[in-house]
Amino acid sequence: MFDFVAFATVGFLAQLIDGALGMGYGVICSILLLTTGVPPVQTSASVHAAKLFTSATAGTSHWLNGNVDRKLMIQLAVAGVIGGVSGALLLTHVSSSTMRPFIFSYLLIVGAAILVRVFRPARESLPRGKLVAPVGATGGFLDALEGGGWGPVVTSTLIGSGAPPRYVIGSVNAAEFVVTSAVLTVFLTSMFFGITQQSQGMLDNAVSIAALIAGGIPAALLSGFLLKKAPRKPLTIAVSLLIIAISAFELVNWFAGIVDRI
Repeated sequence: MFDFVAFATVGFLAQLIDGALGMGYGVICSILLLTTGVPPVQTSASVHAAKLFTSATAGTSHWLNGNVDRKLMIQLAVAGVIGGVSGALLLTHVSSSTMRPFIFSYLLIVGAAILVRVFRPARESLPRGKLVAPVGATGGFLDALEGGGWGPVVTSTLIGSGAPPRYVIGSVNAAEFVVTSAVLTVFLTSMFFGITQQSQGMLDNAVSIAALIAGGIPAALLSGFLLKKAPRKPLTIAVSLLIIAISAFELVNWFAGIVDRI
């Protein structure tokens, strides 16, 4: 029960941040699972299972609050599915020990990128299609690898390019449900056919998944409202520093383990 409450609390707070910033839920939940020893494939699959519910709820909330640009959402969804499926297929064929340092290195870079974006002034214009497709594909690919790359990559890049935050965050959240569904389908298929050994034991994370969903859905219902009211800059700085600190800690431990073996 303690674990359930703890994971539900993290899920709730992470989704509150995600609803206001368009990023945070996947990254925070992924780091939580990875640091408790869950292998990368199971971590990404678990987070995507939880995001299937929270992203559907958040996307609906943003749509009802008028935060979604339909054209941008469709472009992101199509590109994100292509990248997400590619990333999921790669992850199911690579060992956990091989991927772990790369994933935390990526998270460290993402945290630094988010922090830099905070201090970059944005011009108010929707992004062009030439930018949306590669950004969406990259976000989907990295999201499949560790469960939390979609928002940090896509949201921060588009806002940094000068797009209005309200419509970027709303559209990114709405497209995330489609990308999440595609990535989760790949993971479930690989588990069903036994394509990857890392997928075994997925049911051991059922309590964690249920807790992340239980905590995330109530916060996701507030997403559309939070996007209009939340103090975006302080929250963004806090999230980026949290990601940087945890990722750096894990990388230092990984490097120390290598030194000990030498």
